[in-house]
Amino acid sequence: MSTLATVLEQLDQAADRLGVEPQIHQHLRHPKRSLIVSVPIQTDAGELEVFTGYRVQHSMTLGPSKGGIRYHPDVDLDEVTALAMLMTWKCALMGLPYGGAKGGVRCDPSKLSFRELERLTRRYASEIYLCIGPDRDIPAPDMGTNEQVMAWVMDTYSMQRGTTVPGVVTNKPVLLGGSLGRVEATGRGVAYVTAEGMAHLGLLLSGARVVVQGFGNVGSVAARLLHEMGCRVVAVSDVGGGSYNPEGLDLEALQAHLRSGQPVRQYPEGDAITNEELLQLPCEILVPAALGGQLTAGNAGAVRARLIVEGANGPTTAEADRLLREGGVFILPDILANAGGVIVSYFEWVQDLQFFFWKEDEVNSRLRDILTAAFRRTLALASRERVDLRTAALMEAVDRVARATRLRGFYP
Repeated sequence: MSTLATVLEQLDQAADRLGVEPQIHQHLRHPKRSLIVSVPIQTDAGELEVFTGYRVQHSMTLGPSKGGIRYHPDVDLDEVTALAMLMTWKCALMGLPYGGAKGGVRCDPSKLSFRELERLTRRYASEIYLCIGPDRDIPAPDMGTNEQVMAWVMDTYSMQRGTTVPGVVTNKPVLLGGSLGRVEATGRGVAYVTAEGMAHLGLLLSGARVVVQGFGNVGSVAARLLHEMGCRVVAVSDVGGGSYNPEGLDLEALQAHLRSGQPVRQYPEGDAITNEELLQLPCEILVPAALGGQLTAGNAGAVRARLIVEGANGPTTAEADRLLREGGVFILPDILANAGGVIVSYFEWVQDLQFFFWKEDEVNSRLRDILTAAFRRTLALASRERVDLRTAALMEAVDRVARATRLRGFYP
């Protein structure tokens, strides 16, 4: 199943359990706005290359929409739509005054020079200019983008407005109005909910084996923080493969290896493995923090983790989710597990609007409070309704958006 098909099936199941009225259910299945834009740029060689960009705003019922921008060769409208819908549920579950959005450009950023990347970003930002804004839709980084890309988006938007508008994006450089703690927020949130999940299962963090697929910003931060909590990180991977050491990897040495330009699979203190092999390693905690659709019906039966913490968006297909649960695996779903990024993005947006900024320990403390409360609410609902955590999380999120839709009504 595609990510969009999986997300729609999850919505349908939650709506059915909640008894959501058919007209509201149908409304929630469709995005409010989908924009496809042409992004022509002049390459450094003086040639014209045309890329395709997208921005999908799924919902604005609870407030302006919020969601990242990704640069990746596989970006398409279905993927962006699915991710926008997941953002709606994620924001609602966390109690944030946002709807969900997502954007992207189909490209390979690794093949673009710094100046080509800037021209691409500024042209894309100009094309979606009318759809974004601090009171409309607030982009953030995602796969293939970073705080520099957000600085370009903010500057492009600000130039067209004629005034500096820091609140138009989040995860900017701190110098331009970014929040302390934002870079690590998603990975930190993964670590926080992992601790809650292990406590619920009655398992100790000390000595627990951790496997992380995707050693990027989210996976590397989660791995480091879980190590600091006493866990033993035995395997990590990037797009080219991974490294496995059952005694535990030296994360500092691994990071130095990566900074030298070497891939994870060539780390000399571990055995080279594929991403598929990594998912089947014996461990207590598995963190899929790479692309969506990695855990499927074809490999779910081979997973040997006790707890799966979804650092990525949509890493588990619907059939795999069922098979894993039947096999006794406890899953912390993406809209709960990786919500740290959007929570601190919300903090950044609030700080930008007030022009008053918080200390990093205050940001991290508030992040933990919101995530812990959301975990416990979701766990309590799962117990009352006798459903799994993903269904409970979706039920709470969908119910919140459905109730707001009911109160607001349909215009005209």
